[in-house]
Amino acid sequence: MITCRSAAEIERLAQVNGLVAQVLRELMGAVAVGVTTRQLDALAERRLREGRAEPAFKGYHGYPATICASVNEQVIHGIPNDRPLQEGDILSIDLGGKLEGYFGDSAVTVPVGRVSADADRLLTVTQAALERAIAVVRPGARVHDIGAAVQQHVEAHGYAVVREFVGHGIGTALHEEPQIPNYGTPGRGSRLAAGMVLAIEPMVNIGKAAVKVLSDGWTAVTKDGSLSAHFEHTVAVTETGCRILTLRDQVVTEAV
Repeated sequence: MITCRSAAEIERLAQVNGLVAQVLRELMGAVAVGVTTRQLDALAERRLREGRAEPAFKGYHGYPATICASVNEQVIHGIPNDRPLQEGDILSIDLGGKLEGYFGDSAVTVPVGRVSADADRLLTVTQAALERAIAVVRPGARVHDIGAAVQQHVEAHGYAVVREFVGHGIGTALHEEPQIPNYGTPGRGSRLAAGMVLAIEPMVNIGKAAVKVLSDGWTAVTKDGSLSAHFEHTVAVTETGCRILTLRDQVVTEAV
């Protein structure tokens, strides 16, 4: 069942998603050669708790950390560890928080020092795919319009969309209906309505689309070893379009 949230609930969701965005912005600034993803994980948990929130991922189906930290060919769900980041890596940071019963979720992929032209282009294309997907969100649009916008942009640049993992509704649970694939046929899928809150998250591979999950049961990697990028925003459908709740250039304020 798809839930449409009240104005008061949207403000609660804006508060937790704003906190997630603020913490994610700090994590982006902390990424550097020699830093470990475990250090970033500790920083993320500390900042969430300082904001009165709980990590949404830690303990979720047994996941052991606050962030998902996925490096290079890792697509999503990479577990933080003690490997120092190296010049030329790209790092996806996915962060979720829970505050007073409401969830926030956002992700970004960042370069570590200087990266290759191929890696830089992948990040640019994936972020643009997210922006194009958000641009189609409005009442009356369809879920597959979102995925089609991602797919068309990504494939026009010669890249592949990951199909095994999808975006999702979000609210009083981390994952709610509807599922939001990053591919599709325009005009199909559930109709969007004001009050729906969606986590839209393109995952894009330089090589082929196929992925596999490693023996840790979490880390998804490209089967061909090619680089992968991941960007995510949580948005609320409004009467005229949508409101991005995870903008990283806004200051978090107390909800009234």
